[in-house]
Amino acid sequence: MSVLDQFRLDGKVALLNGAGRGIGAASALALADAGADVVVLARSQDQIDNVAEQIRARGCRALAIQCDAMDTGAVTAAVNQAATEMGRLDIVVNVVGGAMPGQFLRATDAILSDAWERNVTTGLRLARVAVPHMLTNDGGSIILISSAVGHVVGRGYAVYGSVKAAVDHSVRLLAAELNPRIRVNAVAPGAILTDALAVVMTNDDIRNALERGTPMRRIGQPNDIAAAVLYLASPASSYVTGQILAVDGGLQVPNLDMPFADL
Repeated sequence: MSVLDQFRLDGKVALLNGAGRGIGAASALALADAGADVVVLARSQDQIDNVAEQIRARGCRALAIQCDAMDTGAVTAAVNQAATEMGRLDIVVNVVGGAMPGQFLRATDAILSDAWERNVTTGLRLARVAVPHMLTNDGGSIILISSAVGHVVGRGYAVYGSVKAAVDHSVRLLAAELNPRIRVNAVAPGAILTDALAVVMTNDDIRNALERGTPMRRIGQPNDIAAAVLYLASPASSYVTGQILAVDGGLQVPNLDMPFADL
């Protein structure tokens, strides 16, 4: 067998939460390119319908389910529907997350709670609901999307970096508890050119600063992350679990530190 064959996902079913655009959509299409049937979840029905059509154009089955990742009932219903309609569940990817940088002393309790819920709880909730379905077959692979700020240090990232560091450790803890039938890993992106980043990339000063601050001297693309997701989803990574795969252009510090003065 060629090593390239180990990246194939024929006969497998993948579910991605937060797959309407950006990293989630690119990852869904990458898994379909490898032969997986794919379930895409997001709040925007139009977005996931579009992704589902692109999956079907690749010759794979697709199911688009509108779902709010912050709603436990909606997530439970969506995963159950996916497993029932697709017949199995092998790969689960949580892309939901995000938080704005800012000065720590201005982080209200609401900001702290929302960051935790959006970045940590969504992944744990999805895994909790999906694992029983995965165990009815051969087990599988769970992949969480973390961030470089979970392990690099800079001003302005106390909230976001803290919750992403929690995501990283949840990966290690889940891997220990779900071994050997289910592997759990994460991808930790750096600056990736998604719609969220595109808003500020129109500013040449910000773009230049991000590129200069990245050892690879470029901004990442969604497919950079999708390729890592495919690796962690596939048999090519069958001996990998509990790991955080950094796909960040070589960052050791944030490539855009916040210019906050000393207190």
